[in-house]
Amino acid sequence: MAKITKEAVETIVEAVGGNENIETVTHCVTRLRFVLYDEEKVDKEKLTNLDLVRGAFSSGGQYQVVIGQGTVDKVYKELMSVTGRSEESGGRAGDEDSESDASETQKSGKKQNGFQRFIRLLADIFIPILPAIITAGLLLGLNNLLTGPGIFFDEAVIEVYPQWTSFSEIIFIIANASFNFLPVLIGWSAVRRFGGSPLLGIVLGLIFVHPELLSAYAYGDASANNEVPTWDLFGWNVEQVGYQGQVLPVLVASYVLAQIEIFLRKRIPDSIQVLLVAPIALLVTGFFTFIIIGPVTFGLGNAITDFFLWTFDQYAWLGGLLYGLLYAPLVITGLHHTFLAVDLQLTASTDGTFLWPILALSNIAQGSAAVGMMILAWRDQNMRGLAGSAGLSAYLGVTEPALFGVNLQYRFPFFCALISSAIAATFISINNVLAFAVGVGGIPGIFSIRPPDWGAFFIGMLIVIILPIVLTYLYGRIRKVEV
Repeated sequence: MAKITKEAVETIVEAVGGNENIETVTHCVTRLRFVLYDEEKVDKEKLTNLDLVRGAFSSGGQYQVVIGQGTVDKVYKELMSVTGRSEESGGRAGDEDSESDASETQKSGKKQNGFQRFIRLLADIFIPILPAIITAGLLLGLNNLLTGPGIFFDEAVIEVYPQWTSFSEIIFIIANASFNFLPVLIGWSAVRRFGGSPLLGIVLGLIFVHPELLSAYAYGDASANNEVPTWDLFGWNVEQVGYQGQVLPVLVASYVLAQIEIFLRKRIPDSIQVLLVAPIALLVTGFFTFIIIGPVTFGLGNAITDFFLWTFDQYAWLGGLLYGLLYAPLVITGLHHTFLAVDLQLTASTDGTFLWPILALSNIAQGSAAVGMMILAWRDQNMRGLAGSAGLSAYLGVTEPALFGVNLQYRFPFFCALISSAIAATFISINNVLAFAVGVGGIPGIFSIRPPDWGAFFIGMLIVIILPIVLTYLYGRIRKVEV
């Protein structure tokens, strides 16, 4: 791993045009995200020649510098020290207040169109809660090893060794908490992003999963039997339904709550805000949610789920082919964040998601293409080290170093990975491979796959491990690509 020094960080600042050219700078899991006054001042060659930097590109009004998972935190802190700035928001939870979040996003949004701002909005909301979701997915995978039949024995491990039953039940409770209380996580992150108080977002999420409400998971059966409980609001029947595992209702309600809170704080004297702002904001949002937001978005969320289910049910091979082919380009543009909401909706309302397994295979394919470049450039120590570490990162679910540092730089490895990913995705889609939870991508993604689907998914993994390496190496040798 490249050493993080003050001199290296100063060179990054110089390469993006100097401190005076930086409007704002934030970071996500792997990248520094600069909003620059003039991107023409960027010296990309100087930037990418640094050992710390694995790639750089402009997207959505931001100039993004790929550093790598874990390392980017340390580089960001050193950059704050070098430039004399205070830490700003950028994909990390709990570092800054909501006013800073809103201000930074507005600056970045000046250079983005409406659709780009929407994608950025989803990223800002979901990235901070991803660690909790990924952890839950991994733990559920561990629990599946204990409870799934046909993995180690004909029966489940806990049936062969009953003494492990309680251990498995505790793991399930720990793992399932993030999914059962997903509205709480989203409420905290979304209200914070919209400029409101994160604590009110947590309370809003808790209202959505209150035990006195009919669980969203039981709504289908209750509705079929006409047993959905209701409130009588002056002759208007309002269903007493919770929104466990739902995404759209809490997103919309969080926006409404934040806007009401901001409106009230501007008009109510500071001395009595604590008595009026939160109660009024929560009451108005709560009633509005149960009467309008909840029913409308609940139906819309189910309609989106039904659309994807129908598409993959009728044309599984085509759906897999297209998503496998397009997922990596979606990552480049940031559009992949839109599908996280669909994944979460599918896992909450069906047997699992067919999109997440394709994501995991796409990660592996990009990593294998980088490994192919490592073999092709074996005599070049710098490229060998960069491609090797980038490939390993992609195998573990983080593709940006491989994408921007290696594959897109030479182009053909990127397309070799796309072809391989599309073939593997088509295969697993035809075999109806599902992930029971959204977990980590790459090779560890197999622990999020339903145990009965492991065989088909493993074949898909072999395709994206072997084929991109072979295609990349052969193309490079035949075309005599200079590395």
